[in-house]
Amino acid sequence: MTSAHTHLTQIEDRGLLRFLTCGSVDDGKSTLIGRLLFDSKTILADTLTAIERTSTKRGLTAVDLSLLTDGLQAEREQGITIDVAYRYFSTGTRKYIIADAPGHEQYTRNMVTAASTANVAIILIDARKGVLTQTRRHSYLAKLVGIPHVIVAVNKMDLVDYSQATYDGIVAEYSAFAEQIGLTDVRFIPLSALVGDMIVDRGERLDWYTGPTLIDILEAAPAAHTEKAESFRFPVQYVCRPQASDDPELHDYRGFMGRVESGEIKVGDSVTVLPNGRTTRVKDVQLYGQSIGKAIHEQSVTLLLEDEIDISRGDMIVNSEEVPVQTKQIEAMMCWLSETPLSPARTYWLRHTTREVKAKVASIAHRVDINSLAKDAATTLAMNDIAQLTLKLAQPIFADNYTESRPTGAFILIDESTNNTVGAGMIVG
Repeated sequence: MTSAHTHLTQIEDRGLLRFLTCGSVDDGKSTLIGRLLFDSKTILADTLTAIERTSTKRGLTAVDLSLLTDGLQAEREQGITIDVAYRYFSTGTRKYIIADAPGHEQYTRNMVTAASTANVAIILIDARKGVLTQTRRHSYLAKLVGIPHVIVAVNKMDLVDYSQATYDGIVAEYSAFAEQIGLTDVRFIPLSALVGDMIVDRGERLDWYTGPTLIDILEAAPAAHTEKAESFRFPVQYVCRPQASDDPELHDYRGFMGRVESGEIKVGDSVTVLPNGRTTRVKDVQLYGQSIGKAIHEQSVTLLLEDEIDISRGDMIVNSEEVPVQTKQIEAMMCWLSETPLSPARTYWLRHTTREVKAKVASIAHRVDINSLAKDAATTLAMNDIAQLTLKLAQPIFADNYTESRPTGAFILIDESTNNTVGAGMIVG
């Protein structure tokens, strides 16, 4: 028992990695994910039996691994991906969340939603077709939503006789395009999702490629929040005042509950409360009522402060050294999600972290044609449009630039009358 236990503690935990697969229609995204799940032995036996049955029904000789991700009946029947499918798997050293984004242009909004939390994007290219408009679009969207690492997977190498010249040509073409849109960290890998070459196992047929397999790249990718020092941001979700007045300990208890969106906090740190600007120190950091002394990014905790300060939901507690900008006007890149077009005459609710303020569109600088990447003039936005615009707000928000901090640089717009989310935005200035 002891030896097994010691062995367990020695396994390095590389943290959670969220990644996105995208690319053109039919270039094998769903098959690639199916292959990852299949080769890393994370499929349940009953799931495997079900997809074997469907594959046989379709007259296929081998198991169709793409059926693992196409969860909606309509997707399985039409053989296309419509909604974002999330799949979870683990390799022993790391846990993964995969978002499988649709390839069609009319699902741009689904892709933006899926990409907003990913740390790595796998962009698939069909080796027979090379870099397509869709490839460029998805690369631009990955850059737009701030995914720091891109893996270009040249798939279906089995259909071009594993030709190194074909692969090199695609690498050269994509590299030139990546430079044009400002993608800096791009890795290339040839593979065959159908056969399983270079995904988990190397296979025999790509011996000219000496780099790591796909799973090796994913295992080594840095987890979110680990690459640069981040400012502490704690949007307050709830103020906790226990009602048990007979306990003298709890009589003066006031805890501020929320999630550490970035950075870390420990007892004794100097913090500033926004919007009132009062500065105090952290008296305690608690989790489930127990004192833990320190909290890191993505942990939901309760903070106790040394001074009595009037704080409510929507306020933000930050490090006194690194206070974000308080502003009533923001420049943002916006993806319009609603079937009802954007109207500059209307007022919307803007939700930024836990704070909600009224907002109006002051001006639209340009709309991006995501097929040609040209910038067009626009007075309104239709569904799936992406544009740079200026918003005027009724009250200030505490904003960071999206490139500096994704959680505090992002927001959504909500329609006042229907309560639907109509836009997703990234603050650029």
